[in-house]
Amino acid sequence: MKNSIILFFLILFTTSHTLESKSAIYDLATTTSDFAAPNKQIKNGKFLGQYWSPPPDSIVKRIKGKSWSEKCPLSLHDLAYIQITHWNFNDKILIGELIYHKDLAFELIEIFQELFEAKFPIKKMVLIDDYDANDVLSMEDNNSSAFCFRVKTGKADYSKHSYGGAIDINPLVNPYIRGNTILPKAAERYVDRNQNKPGLIKEDDVCYQAFIKRGYFWGGHWTSLKDYQHFEKSPTE
Repeated sequence: MKNSIILFFLILFTTSHTLESKSAIYDLATTTSDFAAPNKQIKNGKFLGQYWSPPPDSIVKRIKGKSWSEKCPLSLHDLAYIQITHWNFNDKILIGELIYHKDLAFELIEIFQELFEAKFPIKKMVLIDDYDANDVLSMEDNNSSAFCFRVKTGKADYSKHSYGGAIDINPLVNPYIRGNTILPKAAERYVDRNQNKPGLIKEDDVCYQAFIKRGYFWGGHWTSLKDYQHFEKSPTE
């Protein structure tokens, strides 16, 4: 089982040619050497999604002191490390990674299977720890990310990302907007939501539907602000 999984990812790595920056995750020799068999997986054609809970030791080393700390409301045993294949903006298949709540991990894989089959593009998906858990840097690089122990933007209480049930997708083209504040700053050209751009999320599109029909809330529906990149769901629901 383990050898077949590694072989599958090596084939994908070979066919995806040169990967984008900050892509240490794609070096499978460093990311799967200490992994046991995944808790669950979906393999269908070129799509493969799988998760490990709790996260393997090498992943814990990457996130400890960055996106996760002892003060986090979730223990490491509440978390899952997910690997999923996705299409990028250049019509190439990449291997993405996320940290998420273990109770929502398999459902999230099912969502990304739908996005993969619809060829909905995701620019990049590496752990936010590759940016030292700095959300601004991750957004500026158009990196999709999920779990991160932090407070809400402009507030003192914990973000939904701290509880492992929130994800931000293609944040550069799906910005956070509150009054005159646009994050990331380079996203001003994507404030107009009538554009047809790769990875731009619109109400009722395939990305929106995949999350909403599973009980997620979309930041694009909020009234006091708009967070077009953001979907969230309580792990207890």
